[in-house]
Amino acid sequence: LYRYLRLAVNLLAFCMHQPIPLPENPRLNSQHVTVVIPTLQGDGGELWDTIRSILATEPYEIILVTVGAQEQHAKKVLKELNLSRVRIYSVSQPNKRRQMVRAIPEIETDITIFADDDVTWPTTLLPWMLAPLEDERYGGVGTNQRLRRAESPNLQQRIWGYLGALYLERRNFDCTSCMFVDGGLPCLSGRTVAYRTSILRDPAFTYEFTHEEWLGQYQLNADDDNFITRWLISHGLKISYQHHKQAEVLTTLEDDPKFLKQCLRWSRSNWRSNITSLFCDRYIWTHQPWSTYAVYLTTVSHWALVWDTLLIYFFFDMAKTWHHESRDIGLAILAGWMFSSKFVKLLGHYIRYPGDFLLLPVSILFGYFHGFIKGYAMLSLNVTAWGSREGADDDDAYRMIRVSQKQQEALAFRDTMCYTQ
Repeated sequence: LYRYLRLAVNLLAFCMHQPIPLPENPRLNSQHVTVVIPTLQGDGGELWDTIRSILATEPYEIILVTVGAQEQHAKKVLKELNLSRVRIYSVSQPNKRRQMVRAIPEIETDITIFADDDVTWPTTLLPWMLAPLEDERYGGVGTNQRLRRAESPNLQQRIWGYLGALYLERRNFDCTSCMFVDGGLPCLSGRTVAYRTSILRDPAFTYEFTHEEWLGQYQLNADDDNFITRWLISHGLKISYQHHKQAEVLTTLEDDPKFLKQCLRWSRSNWRSNITSLFCDRYIWTHQPWSTYAVYLTTVSHWALVWDTLLIYFFFDMAKTWHHESRDIGLAILAGWMFSSKFVKLLGHYIRYPGDFLLLPVSILFGYFHGFIKGYAMLSLNVTAWGSREGADDDDAYRMIRVSQKQQEALAFRDTMCYTQ
């Protein structure tokens, strides 16, 4: 009941959800939007394709924040490509939070959208992202994402790409369902997310964003999108998730074994952020009770291999006195239910790509294997390495910094106050 109530309610909620509609007379338009792209690169076809797709939506401008000498290289390429409305800045060391903070003082518009350097926007995106922000109670808006599938992939790329596509599909499902039930979700993904600029410019926000602590021993400079989502929730601001075809962002994921390193990084981030939300901030227990049960607590309680093994064990223990025909029927019903639960919330993907249904056994086995990834992540939460992108770990030592004894004492006092609030 604990496990499948979540699935049943989320299925109903997903079917009933409607995004916030476009207003007839919008106050906000694309000229109220600045797009900030933190990137490690100063060049590359994928980066400039991203910039072109964003420029096609006609924002006020794009601010590209790169690293060190890449700034001059990017400016040279920008001049050669003759792209207008793009400004370029840099930071001395690669770190996404630093890059975001570098851009914020330069923003001249009411709305800021952060975007990754490997996304493709539809030309219809901005009106859908701005619609919720017509209401001053909303502070942040996310959107649904799908994988940009590789062209002519080999078998290995197809399998890894399939697992990545399902990861995004599952995330879309969970976010959409929880948004309908109680207006919650665990994280507004930084792949493409809109915020009010006034929130980002708040000195209190800037300080906390650049001085987040983890376990009272570390200063955390990773997990930026998780932090901002928690900040909005803890400050009484509403968030929105616009699940609509015209607001669908395409992105890339690793299509080789490095996808496992991405999964490990995401799992560590989920552990760190959800533990903070559940046991320190604790706003979600009253503000988002369904999301707390359906998403946050799954970090601790959802282990597919353990749950399925226990279900089968308890069935046979309960049915040991049954007639063998009744036991066989019951087992068939249980197996059918368990099997359908593995793919029912991913039906949208299989409808778009029916050939991928042949790979369903791969996703089921990977779901069991992911429990081991999740367990290892739980035991290595002080690790922030990407391991899946060139140059991404140049700042790894900065992402989680062990603080001094004096700082630890101050943080311990602060954590005590947190838990006794």
